[in-house]
Parts: sequence; C-alpha cells; structure tokens
Amino acid sequence: MIKHRGFPSRLAGTDFQFTIRRANAKGATPIVRRDRYADRRPADRAADAAFLAALIEHFGSAPFARGNLDAGRLSWLFGREVLPAEDPFDPRDYDARLVVDIDAARAAFPEISEGEAGP
Repeated sequence: MIKHRGFPSRLAGTDFQFTIRRANAKGATPIVRRDRYADRRPADRAADAAFLAALIEHFGSAPFARGNLDAGRLSWLFGREVLPAEDPFDPRDYDARLVVDIDAARAAFPEISEGEAGP
C-alpha cells in the first residue's frame, strides 16, 4: 500500500480521518458512491471540503493511487469530484488509480480557493 507522505491524516481538531495507518489484512475497504443530501451536518461538509482541498493541493488533476487514503472519506466524493482514472476500476485495490475532476470540485465546493485548485 502506497503511503502518501505529507498528506494530512485528519481534519485538524476533529475525528474526521483522511488516511489509514496500515493495510487491512482482509483487503481494502471498497470505495462506493455515497449520496450527499442537502441536510448533511456542516461539520461533514467541512470535512469533505478540507479533504478535497488536500487532494487538489497534493495531486492536482494528475492521476494518483488510492494508497492509504480513507475509503469512507473518498466515498463521499467518488463519482462526482473524484473519478476512476483507469478502466476497469477495482474499488477494493489499494493501487487503484483515481483523479480529481477540478471543474466538478469547484462547482460543488466553491469555498475551495482558486489557488488551491490550480489552473
């Protein structure tokens, strides 16, 4: 499992996890698309925005391996702002490649500044 050095492990001051420490012996937790409803708590939305901003700052629009990124946090963005970068895509593989859709990220999370999202 690839460990993304320098990537924040969690949202500061909260228990919202962004990375995992070690690979699961039974295999990676699958990434699935989760529905985001309008009545989600502000803290959950802030965690999504912070995680997405960290993805953009760390990887930009380049494809990246899932590695030690938390499957639960990725699942809130998967299929919208974070897309599979390969076909076929294995949602249970730590080496699966993903990519951030910068335009979708800016549309869904306008609070992410232009400087963080790149060109």
